[in-house]
Amino acid sequence: MLADALRLIRFSHTIFALPFALGAMLVAAGGLPDWRICGLIVLAMVLARTAAMVFNRLADWEIDQRNPRTAARHRLLPRPAAVVLLALSAAGFVGTTWFINSLCFRLSPVAIAIVFLYSLTKRFTHMSHFFLGLALSVAPVGAWLAVRGHFDLAPLVLALAVLLWVAGFDIIYATQDHDFDRAEGLHSLVVKLGLPRSLLIAQVLHWMMLGVLGVFGWLAELRGYYFGGLGLVAIALVFEHRSARSRDVAGINRAFFQSNAFVSVVFVAAIALDLFRRAP
Repeated sequence: MLADALRLIRFSHTIFALPFALGAMLVAAGGLPDWRICGLIVLAMVLARTAAMVFNRLADWEIDQRNPRTAARHRLLPRPAAVVLLALSAAGFVGTTWFINSLCFRLSPVAIAIVFLYSLTKRFTHMSHFFLGLALSVAPVGAWLAVRGHFDLAPLVLALAVLLWVAGFDIIYATQDHDFDRAEGLHSLVVKLGLPRSLLIAQVLHWMMLGVLGVFGWLAELRGYYFGGLGLVAIALVFEHRSARSRDVAGINRAFFQSNAFVSVVFVAAIALDLFRRAP
């Protein structure tokens, strides 16, 4: 059952948001914070994402059954078990923040509300991709607060970069469901604008994301390794968009996972190299 639960929540996709949280953590601490904070940040991230994904599956339970691409999802875990998993992961996230600091604990219900909101947005707005970006952008801000206990400009800029990045790749991902979403009366930019214009918007969002990541690097006083890493990120994004233009579902899925996982890992690796290479 554990394996099915992990498949239900696409646990492997945790690699997308977690490195941005870890990158924010490293910058906030000026290196590696103590292992207690590291462990709590990772645990909080995993629990929050688990709660968000289970909520999404429950909210779309009937819709997913009608979609040929997602029809098998509801067979992975009984609905009552999914409800229990949702309650445990949401409560576990809030409980974990209590051990981090008082600000994170007080803001934890807000974070849960934000990550849950995305699952409802396809029913009333074409901008649902940006709500998913908002949900994932909570991660670097939360990690920063866990280390420093107060807000700063740098994590908010990084959150904007994550929002743009996620909105862009979610638009690409939504091209797979264009016909189904239109038939079901669900909203997305792909349904509203069509595939060519939506893919162009996704490109623009990703180039904006690169610019915002540059601003974050400047605010965080990062240097050569970080900005060299942004060059690799740009190459991965070019590959993703070329794959998206093929309109091949298998190619889109492959590019979606490989490119975005690469972007995430390169981002945190570049920050780590930049910080640790100049450490005394």
